[in-house]
Amino acid sequence: MFVFRRLSPSIVSQTNSTFYSRTFSPQRCTISEGDAADMQRLISKYVNQDKVVVFMKGVPEKPQCGFSNAVVQIMRMYGVKFASYDVLKDPELREGIKKFSNWPTIPQVFINGEFVGGCDIMIQLHQSSEFEKTLTEAGVEFTPLAQE
Repeated sequence: MFVFRRLSPSIVSQTNSTFYSRTFSPQRCTISEGDAADMQRLISKYVNQDKVVVFMKGVPEKPQCGFSNAVVQIMRMYGVKFASYDVLKDPELREGIKKFSNWPTIPQVFINGEFVGGCDIMIQLHQSSEFEKTLTEAGVEFTPLAQE
């Protein structure tokens, strides 16, 4: 047996923004060693409960790395409402999401439960104008900022 931290999400809403973040209050509980699958089920629940989900370092209001900040800025440019999970709050979530997506870096973006990619992929989608198409095909509502 080992000690595993069970995640207890709480939503932090922003009234003047298009995003919200889910933060964690870790609770300690003892589970059997074979329950790493529990984390994978939990992550699956998280990526499927919102149309757009970002696992990032920090929160949208205060990203803790440049790559997470870049993804948040892209989401803001398109006016995309998204849920975010701060992987710095829980090491098991941070490692679990990497295994879940088979992608080694953070941030990670999911649309309709499907892994899209990290910062580099998001920048490519934006620069190639494919992000709008991706959002439209996924049925995600968005309002791009006016181009000046």
